[in-house]
Amino acid sequence: MTESCDIEEVVSSFAEENRQEGLRVFVAGGNRPGNDPLYVEEAYNLGRQIIKLDFKLDFGLSNSGIMGAVARGVLDGWNKKKCAETPIQGVTTQVYYDLYPHDDAIIGQIEDVILAKTLEERKQKLLNADFVVFAPGGVGTLDELAYDCVAMQDGFLPIKPFILFNVDGYFHHLVEYLKAIAAKGFADPLPFIVVDDSNELSVVFRLLKLRYKKGKTTAEAYAATRQLIYELPYFLKKKTDSSVHVEDIIAEMDAVEKQGSAEQKQELANEIEKAYLEKEIERMYDRLAKTGRDTSIVSDKLTNLKKRKKANKSTK
Repeated sequence: MTESCDIEEVVSSFAEENRQEGLRVFVAGGNRPGNDPLYVEEAYNLGRQIIKLDFKLDFGLSNSGIMGAVARGVLDGWNKKKCAETPIQGVTTQVYYDLYPHDDAIIGQIEDVILAKTLEERKQKLLNADFVVFAPGGVGTLDELAYDCVAMQDGFLPIKPFILFNVDGYFHHLVEYLKAIAAKGFADPLPFIVVDDSNELSVVFRLLKLRYKKGKTTAEAYAATRQLIYELPYFLKKKTDSSVHVEDIIAEMDAVEKQGSAEQKQELANEIEKAYLEKEIERMYDRLAKTGRDTSIVSDKLTNLKKRKKANKSTK
């Protein structure tokens, strides 16, 4: 990196130009808690991340399970900030709304409730959000995911980032299935952003807020999402603790891209690629292990990656 670059100035300028306030996050997840307390814990953390970044939550209205935990996380953060407006919009039908006691601790705090006439209308209204997070859930969550994928793939829905909140590898089987149907020619590959915990999710949220650029065309939107997916492991690797900020990493990357030498640019490109491959291999191992399959292929990939790393060093 060039010494003439003022990192703090770049960070300040970048944040001022690119900061997006009030982005709406549609979260789909189960109304049951699941068998592992980790699911509810991470769902609550998801809610806290939403309010921490001044995002707003759109959801199908629930006071229980995963979705209740997300709403509780948002509301706890909102009450702590003492904001004027409840940052939650609940969208449901009259039939479902009548199932909840209106003096419920969660439902009672949600001022913005939209009653759709049908479940189809409910889904369409929820998809007005800027991006979508799929948290662990049951067949209702899968139905939401399938509907959203079809709507986006067929052009009825503007392309937007889809995030799989892969808590404890919950979506490993689904990722395998989606890859299989795309590989066999039954669907186009959709660029899901897969995150494994709330720490990774917080980095993705910041990247969506500060770095992601909406494309005007489907190709541009896909490219922007794929670029975020490709760069994400580099950010995760660089952000070793809370003292390292995503804004600083962005500024360093921008400084190299704008003012760095050809060697520095190539080094950055190599580091981004290496981080991506390492994360993919790590996730592949976890996915194979959790689905009861042979993990030896991962060892081979790690060996090849190490050989590649040595080869790159020898050419410098």
